[in-house]
Amino acid sequence: MALWSVLGFGVVASSALVVGSLLGAFWKPPEWVVAAALALSSGSLITALAFELFEPAFRIGGGVLASSGLFLGAGVFTATKWVLETVYQGEDSGPALLANVTLDGVPENVALGIVLIGNQGSRSGLTILVAIVLSNLPEAIGGAKKMQDAGFSRLGAVGAWTSVGVLLAVAVIAGNLLFADLGSAAVAAARSFAGGAVLAGVAIEILPDAYEEGGPLVAMATAVGFVVTFLVR
Repeated sequence: MALWSVLGFGVVASSALVVGSLLGAFWKPPEWVVAAALALSSGSLITALAFELFEPAFRIGGGVLASSGLFLGAGVFTATKWVLETVYQGEDSGPALLANVTLDGVPENVALGIVLIGNQGSRSGLTILVAIVLSNLPEAIGGAKKMQDAGFSRLGAVGAWTSVGVLLAVAVIAGNLLFADLGSAAVAAARSFAGGAVLAGVAIEILPDAYEEGGPLVAMATAVGFVVTFLVR
């Protein structure tokens, strides 16, 4: 796939952060709306990691490589999350929120760049793109609101999230360029690693937040997200 097309995917994925931050800065959505959106994104990410990240890695590299990559990705994400919580002492400060969304977003966007390698990547890329957009939007809405509560101006909150969006768009291009000339085993390992990081992010970050704000009914939104993204494939 042409680099300009890869850049287009990255811009679309990251634009959800900008749109979400604008919504969060100028509109106070009900908690149940944010919870439903988070749960919807969880279902979408589960579809993407299962069918576009782990399954191809398993098919190309076998069970040992795919499983090892998945566990390593989940472990690295978990360890990094623990470090961030230690540094920021569990506070929902502006820098902590931005660090968390960057941690969540980098493996997703690198994975998007990886699946866009070659001429057949656009369909798989569309699945992950939908999942990333559905994930970024509610995170940015809630994050911009929390940043204002912490003393940031509306412009400051939107600017910060836009900066993260630019970084994550670059991550898409980086993933595509870094792995374009490597062998299939390396690409399979990268897919499974990204899948593990995404899975850990869903378990640690997204679903707990969704349940806390929306209660048990978020399970249905998660199921909807899974089915919708599955049908996009």
